Amino acid sequence: MTTDTEVKSNAAEVTGALPQEELERLAQDIVGALKTVYDPEIPVDIYELGLVYKIDVSDARDVAIDMTLTAPACPVAAEMPGWVENAVNAVAGVNGVKVTMTFDPPWDQSRMSDEARVALDMW
Repeated sequence: MTTDTEVKSNAAEVTGALPQEELERLAQDIVGALKTVYDPEIPVDIYELGLVYKIDVSDARDVAIDMTLTAPACPVAAEMPGWVENAVNAVAGVNGVKVTMTFDPPWDQSRMSDEARVALDMW
């Protein structure tokens, strides 16, 4: 995976060597897809929760996603990577998706967007 071009987004860094315009379109579409994935116990999508740490797009349009969970013992830990993979695979122009779960750094509430804080009444 390459890192020649960077597009900063709310919760994750999106990197890739595609032309800037194409990378931005893919990044927006990938983020849109991630915003359709929810932890069933929390009424906020995984992107706004800050569970997605990095999105890397290769020249071949393969997508690698580093993400975490709110807790290692999350009841949907086994299913979440598949949900993310399915959502991002549906994005036009994406050839494949690999989701890597990490707990380094551990997730904490400071990673949430303002939108997530409002939705969860955590001001």
